[in-house]
Amino acid sequence: MFFKYAMKKIIFLLILYVFIPINSYSQLVINELDADTPSTDNFEFIEIKSATPNFSLDGYVIVFFNGLTTGTGTASYYAIDLDTYTTDVNGIIHFGNPQVSPTPAFLIPSATIQNGPDGVAIYQANASDFPLNTPATNVGLIDFLCYTNSQTVNPTGLMSVFNNTTVSVYDNQSLYTATKSIQRKVDGTYEIKTPTPGMNNDGSGVALTYLSMVTSASTLNEGNTLTIDFTTTQAVTTSNLVIDFTLNNGTFTTADFTGNTSVTIPIGSTTGSATIQLLNDAINDGDEELKIVVSNLQTGYSLYNNNVVVRVLDVNFTTASFGTPASPTYGVVTSTAPADYYSSLEGLSGAALKQALQNIIANPAVVRAHSYADVIEILKTADQNPENNNQVWLIYNETPRTKIDYQTTSSIVGKWNREHIYCQSRGNYGDFYNFGADGINVYASSNADDIAAGLSDAHHIRAVDGQENSSRNNRNYGVDYNGPTGAPSSWKGDVARAVFYMAVRYNGLNVVNGNPTDNTIGQIGDLATLLTWNQTDVSDDFEMNRNNYIYTWQQNRNPFIDYPLLADYIWGTHAGEVWHFSLSNDSVVFNDLSVYPNPTDNRTITVSTQTELDSIQVISINGQVVVDVKTPVKYNNSYILEDLPKGFYFLQLSANNQLTTKKIIVN
Repeated sequence: MFFKYAMKKIIFLLILYVFIPINSYSQLVINELDADTPSTDNFEFIEIKSATPNFSLDGYVIVFFNGLTTGTGTASYYAIDLDTYTTDVNGIIHFGNPQVSPTPAFLIPSATIQNGPDGVAIYQANASDFPLNTPATNVGLIDFLCYTNSQTVNPTGLMSVFNNTTVSVYDNQSLYTATKSIQRKVDGTYEIKTPTPGMNNDGSGVALTYLSMVTSASTLNEGNTLTIDFTTTQAVTTSNLVIDFTLNNGTFTTADFTGNTSVTIPIGSTTGSATIQLLNDAINDGDEELKIVVSNLQTGYSLYNNNVVVRVLDVNFTTASFGTPASPTYGVVTSTAPADYYSSLEGLSGAALKQALQNIIANPAVVRAHSYADVIEILKTADQNPENNNQVWLIYNETPRTKIDYQTTSSIVGKWNREHIYCQSRGNYGDFYNFGADGINVYASSNADDIAAGLSDAHHIRAVDGQENSSRNNRNYGVDYNGPTGAPSSWKGDVARAVFYMAVRYNGLNVVNGNPTDNTIGQIGDLATLLTWNQTDVSDDFEMNRNNYIYTWQQNRNPFIDYPLLADYIWGTHAGEVWHFSLSNDSVVFNDLSVYPNPTDNRTITVSTQTELDSIQVISINGQVVVDVKTPVKYNNSYILEDLPKGFYFLQLSANNQLTTKKIIVN
């Protein structure tokens, strides 16, 4: 689904259309616009210029318009009131994202300015005159700029309103290795070239004295020392330069540090520094970010950068009793399911077994559906890194990331977001549950036909690296997507059990063999691969813990985490056979099982058990069977495997059509 407000458009060719502004001699003009920056759109800005220096902007407003191709498509989407602002000695002032240098006079959130076809205008008015979706008008219009990122589509609605101009500037970034901006020339026409925020486009004018800051580190622990160095581009003259700044940001307050937040650069010098001691409050209140904000800078100086963020990691984090998916533990976390939760499955087989399972996990009298926004909070606990409670564990990459790095803008680099294991395009969930977070106590009842609940069903939604989420997209597992190169495979069983859950929980969702096309709704593959992954990457404590926690919200469980062998009785080698709970209990069949030494340094593993094994397999993390012993021979209640290749493996033992899997390491 492609909406203008939802995503930026992709452009491919470069053509420049030029138009003459409505009033080339007005006091204020739009001097430069960078609406489309490569990849992240974190360096957008707009710059205006006055005919005279130090011009007061009281009574003016900048308005951004969504320029659709119809005559009525001129809705405003953002406005900046210019009261209290003044242009500089060169008649220049710019407004933009926090990453723009020199520092903008007003900060515009990243990815706010739209790529086009759109428009921006200066009015003699107030921002209150242009609430969201206000139609464009000529009343009070001072200057305007229409632009597009399409060779064929222009903002014709805006062009019609703005004095019937017939052309707009074509801003195309795709052919550039670095960002470019739309810049006004002295004759009133526009060109595309390297951005020049905060200065005349032709390089003329008075050279300003800029103040820049550099920090000793971008990430520090509580208890560390932060050094902030300030530097001017020219030596201080006339009087000492006093720089006052603050560090407060969100939960980071003056209680979190000590040190002087004022620095003086004396006459004749260009540098000064501040030393800030970050305090260890001995409280686990999570990772934080301080923000260095310089305010009330003396006349004659301009900020080259400001709003510098430094990450402060809480050293008082807690750890769990169980391992991460990459270093799993087993049996530490037990299921919180009531004793009779699955009792109705006993003695069933085939379609009856699957239906009985659905009756449990989609029972409308019990099961709850929450909002998609609630899932963010669910994941912060369900996917919490067992080694640091201030982090989440990222599926696929199998690495941790701090919770405060949840993606809130269009930028996905270094951020985490929500991954639908049974992807949205295949599930076709819609937006019914896509509203704000309202907590665990606000919910709707849900049944097997409530496909919309799949949008926010936490049993198949995991914390994921933003870029890897984009890479996985809606690809089928195994036959198409196998995770990042070099990452552990400890996520594979997790996604298999999540897919199996969805294929039972919701009518119309299926797991199938092969590689169904991207636009196939209600089908995801590959079943054969997922059945293998379910066996080779067995359910661990991390999965059981998240199953228990999600149960507190949704009042249903993923049965394939509680009883992984159920998948084989519904889709696999035991499909059609009668299910008994004794089949899922390793201790009933594999008495006194012991695998040693593990890790082994002599490439030999001993399997000790009273049970007569039917087969022994050693399987690589990629699913390749390395050793396959069909009728193993026992010596004194032990089976010996020799000359094993070095590596990390799954030891799969079979007896009486029942399986158990152990992880082994051969050094």
